[in-house]
Amino acid sequence: GQKMSKSKGNIIDPLELIDEYGADSLRFTLAAMAAQGRDIKLATSRVEGYRNFATKLWNAARFCEMNGCVRTAGFDPAGLSETINRWIVGETQKAATTVTEAIEAYRFNDAAGGVYRFVWNVFCDWYLELAKPILNGKDEAAIAETRATAAWALDRILILLHPFMPFVTEELWSATGEAGPARETMLIEAEWPALSGLIDGQADADINWLIEAISAVRSARSEMNVPPSAELRLALIDADRVVRERVATYDTLVKRLARLSEISFADAVPEGAIQVLLGQTVGALPLADVIDIAGERARLEKELKKIDGEITGIEKKLANEQFLAKAPDHVIEEQHERRADASARRGKLADALSRLGA
Repeated sequence: GQKMSKSKGNIIDPLELIDEYGADSLRFTLAAMAAQGRDIKLATSRVEGYRNFATKLWNAARFCEMNGCVRTAGFDPAGLSETINRWIVGETQKAATTVTEAIEAYRFNDAAGGVYRFVWNVFCDWYLELAKPILNGKDEAAIAETRATAAWALDRILILLHPFMPFVTEELWSATGEAGPARETMLIEAEWPALSGLIDGQADADINWLIEAISAVRSARSEMNVPPSAELRLALIDADRVVRERVATYDTLVKRLARLSEISFADAVPEGAIQVLLGQTVGALPLADVIDIAGERARLEKELKKIDGEITGIEKKLANEQFLAKAPDHVIEEQHERRADASARRGKLADALSRLGA
């Protein structure tokens, strides 16, 4: 980007941004981009993205409310039974440590990034999704524990996020305080989380394997253009005892979230199947009856040829001494970013093609 200048007409009015996206979104954007020793390259798209983050948090709080996730007196995060609950309190401890250490070191971008990843990627994308079968089940003890755990984790999120998004978090603190034990203070006066002893190695290993397995299948489905409605079969090759036990425990959950009709075990990769790596275990997804493999191979080869041409063009430009001498720094940096993006896309296409045995 270019330096803001009235003469260039590229001034971004913060009051206009606040009117359109909210003060919290702008505040979080500036914190997230404030890396030490670097200029902030401000774009309205970033502010809009963090407004979406605030909306994501609001919707997560609404989900908790609709599912009866209410704070309970005497809740002990160290005495939980359900694996996903032991996992999320450990992840909460990790996030609190990351954010606290970053703030104390004045690395506010790292602190903002840490709480962002925890809220979006861990709590919203995975914990709440994994909790749904329990909340919709019939095990009353598991339901009660999960409701209390979700409410506890949400409270910690509001505290960690408050320095960066004070308005939406204070509002949610008030709204979630209407049920359960009375709030002793406003959020701005709440005690900062000092968590320890909550990381459970076994729960970490189990849930991280579960997430990796689901993500691997989803990624393969996307790369292969598998229709969203199609349910695939997954065969695990030479799976060890630990993996077999995990499949027995999480079979229903993996099938629901990865859109699988069955999970089985095999000694060799079936013909017409693509391979995916699930931790240390190879998985096979037969696709011959689901997609046109020859047509998909041709599409991927065409895309690869196109992106190779794009990368060649960028590299020629970056090798041109006249271009490097005359072009502004931001234009050169843009070309480097384009090359990195194209290389990443090429890698995904090459991976997809290799899955088809090409």
